[in-house]
Amino acid sequence: MEFGITFKGFIEHERARYLVRAAEYAGFSYCWFYDSHILWRDCYAAIAMCMEHTTDMRFGPLVTNPDVRDWSVAASIFGSLSKQSGGRFDLAVGRGDSSMRVMGKKPATLKRVAEFIDKAKAMVRGEEVTYGEIPASVKFPWAVGHEMPSWIAAYGPLALKTAGEHADGVVLQIADPGLCKWFTDQCIDAGKAAGKDMSGFRSMAAAPAYFGDKKRAIEHVKWFPAMVGNHVADIVEKYGADSDKVPSSLTSYIEKRRGYDYSKHGQADNPYLDFITDDVVESFCVLGEPEDHIKKLHELEAAGVTQFNIYLDSGDEEEIIANYGRHVIPAFR
Repeated sequence: MEFGITFKGFIEHERARYLVRAAEYAGFSYCWFYDSHILWRDCYAAIAMCMEHTTDMRFGPLVTNPDVRDWSVAASIFGSLSKQSGGRFDLAVGRGDSSMRVMGKKPATLKRVAEFIDKAKAMVRGEEVTYGEIPASVKFPWAVGHEMPSWIAAYGPLALKTAGEHADGVVLQIADPGLCKWFTDQCIDAGKAAGKDMSGFRSMAAAPAYFGDKKRAIEHVKWFPAMVGNHVADIVEKYGADSDKVPSSLTSYIEKRRGYDYSKHGQADNPYLDFITDDVVESFCVLGEPEDHIKKLHELEAAGVTQFNIYLDSGDEEEIIANYGRHVIPAFR
């Protein structure tokens, strides 16, 4: 099991440097940053900074999308960060939920997500690439042949299929073992059907973690199921609440959802939290004493999850990192 942390773009740079050093020392191997350029500061400047203060930790956006930057500009950023860090950069891509909708635009298609990954990886390798409507092919003369690992964020059947067919891993914004297994199995089945070797396919459960009293913990992380509900609502709209393509355990909790405020995306003060119940919060997050975390993470590992990525947005960040370093991560070594 790999362990990661994720920052939002409002964290101050001094604190980011401090926490990322502490996390690497504690045994975390990944640091991710939200990439939603209007809601938060640009993530790639922060990634470059944190790379300079770590030695082995890997970095990437969680997640970027194909429609906010010209593809050669995006690939140049990815390749530059990979080169200057000795290859410590992963690419995680989604359709562009918050970063596009906050501007009143629609997210990208899954076909475009897959093509963006293929073209960006090729440019970072140093290959000559043609994409979209550009009149001439592009090639980075400075590229050094890095093979950039790729991830796709997914919930719905078509997104899971795309992840299995076109990426090295899937990002699941949830820490429910049963649902993670359902999602991961679909990716693996799709990849195998496409003729891929799926033995090294990776599955990330990305969710908040919190220690101590469950009631207090639930209040600190209640924002997260609301963010997940925003994505699930899109799936329900597409497939229907009673579709056999989406588990009822995932769709049932949004029945009383009233809306979502994208300006408060992933924040505790989002006004649309009243439909979230305590059992949903416990199911979606990792809460309690260290032994509770270890138990649930073993269940996630058995479900096919290869990385637990903590959304470090709920307070007590130092305590969470330290407890994982002292108690949780050693149980998986």
